[in-house]
Amino acid sequence: MNKPELAKFKGYVAANLVAFALIGLSKLIMADPNVFIYAEFVIIPMLMGVVYTWFMRKYVISTRALAWASCVNCFIAIVLSAAFLREGIICLFIVSPLLLCFVLLGGLLGRYIFRRNNNTLNVSLVSLMLLAFVADSLSGHHYENEVTDTITINAPPAEVWKHVVAYRRNTSPSKYWLFKAGMPSPVESTAEGYYLGAKRKCIFSNGYVFDEKIVTYDENKNLTFDITHQPLDPEIMGHIDILRGQFLLKDNGNNTTTLIGNSWYRLYVFPVWYYDIWAQSITRNVHLRVMEHIKQLSETK
Repeated sequence: MNKPELAKFKGYVAANLVAFALIGLSKLIMADPNVFIYAEFVIIPMLMGVVYTWFMRKYVISTRALAWASCVNCFIAIVLSAAFLREGIICLFIVSPLLLCFVLLGGLLGRYIFRRNNNTLNVSLVSLMLLAFVADSLSGHHYENEVTDTITINAPPAEVWKHVVAYRRNTSPSKYWLFKAGMPSPVESTAEGYYLGAKRKCIFSNGYVFDEKIVTYDENKNLTFDITHQPLDPEIMGHIDILRGQFLLKDNGNNTTTLIGNSWYRLYVFPVWYYDIWAQSITRNVHLRVMEHIKQLSETK
């Protein structure tokens, strides 16, 4: 192995060792180690890029070569995450663009500061990144959001209500690309009864079950249920908690019903400006699959 190749190898190893060491440190000092914070997806990947370019500082690195090295670094990190953090494939797919962008950004920053050969600048920038990492690890993290979707059903509320509380198994193929890729989709809902306090189950395609309790039962108008237990799926669960669901029925007065689906959830992954895009998309497509099935059942005579 020649010297540039050896430097690359050392850069890959060191970058990932630093990343996993810092992730371990963050879990030790965080108030809630189950949360995945901003620093783990932004600061640490940037430091990975900086560490790699430090090992390559004696060589000229083109932007194209740096982009390829960032892809390799990102791939190694993803493989290690799958092996040691037990992350699911779809979850790793979701996080990959974010990691790649900041590993590359760190590499570009590292190439710039090491070319200047200014040790004061080098130490200052790296120290600032480490300070941001510690500050974020010690900060509180809490984020909740609500997603709402609406469809019109050509049936009166009384007919729609029959399929809102519980609906038979949905065997139609999934339209959403993440469901097609293997993410579990909702297929059936059961209830022990049509009354306040009744237990309800939302069953997903892989057999996972969300246990629910009806907390508002206003016949033909409002069904609200709290999630009392949800499965720990490595793809999504553990990164998001579904807190509550709701179906509102509005009589349009022309033998049609407006069905409104609401879901409340809490995210445990940051930054929210990135992950909430995915959370909203997934929640919305869970809504639509259920609501379109209710529409089909209600309109079928």
